[in-house]
Amino acid sequence: MSAAKPRETDLYPPVKALLESQGYAVKGEIGAADIVAVRADEDPLVVELKTGFSLSLFHQGIERQAITDVVYIAVPRGTGRAFQKAIAANTSLCRRLGLGLMTVRLKDGLVEVHADPAPYKPRKSNIKKARLLKEFAKRTGDPNSGGATRQGLMTAYRQDALRCARVLSELGPTKAALVAKASGVDRARTLMADNHYGWFERLATGIYGLCPKGSEALALLGDPDSGAKTEVGADAKN
Repeated sequence: MSAAKPRETDLYPPVKALLESQGYAVKGEIGAADIVAVRADEDPLVVELKTGFSLSLFHQGIERQAITDVVYIAVPRGTGRAFQKAIAANTSLCRRLGLGLMTVRLKDGLVEVHADPAPYKPRKSNIKKARLLKEFAKRTGDPNSGGATRQGLMTAYRQDALRCARVLSELGPTKAALVAKASGVDRARTLMADNHYGWFERLATGIYGLCPKGSEALALLGDPDSGAKTEVGADAKN
């Protein structure tokens, strides 16, 4: 027999006990709030209860911030990897919203506080910012529609691979250094050696050719430089 589905009222006694142990006077269903806790000379503390994470739970928490800055949301504590991922994601969301987060282990009433209400101060990542601006600067044109799925997006890396493929398509097997010079792709040797898309093959030391898959990609995706023909000298092959 499966365990009975938890109810919001099942969360109330453990949360109330925790708050009372911290010196709060606690009452349920005051106005629109599920739990209100009061301690001398402090803002009231509000807790919203739900049997699981939902958008409406976060909406309710945000609405209670019109009453007090000290607002928690509380849900039953689950088990397994999926719940751990949910806790991590929703703890991060609560911090961004300035909400506190509690979970209640119903089998023994253990209440765990994962986040306390506090103003959100985002931490900026200079590395991620630099990576974003580098990709923006290196991308030729605007080949992707905003909101498209990540699969098959035209990145600066893919555009460089197409440039290398174009040179090999026109010249046949070519030294990597000359592919770099003809295509304008400084990382041509590494790109072809890594062969991320399966377009290239190494025919001899430092010499690469184009695979049928590369020819198909070139025909399908085209030249990232709007059809501009690569200018190379007669000594570019082999």
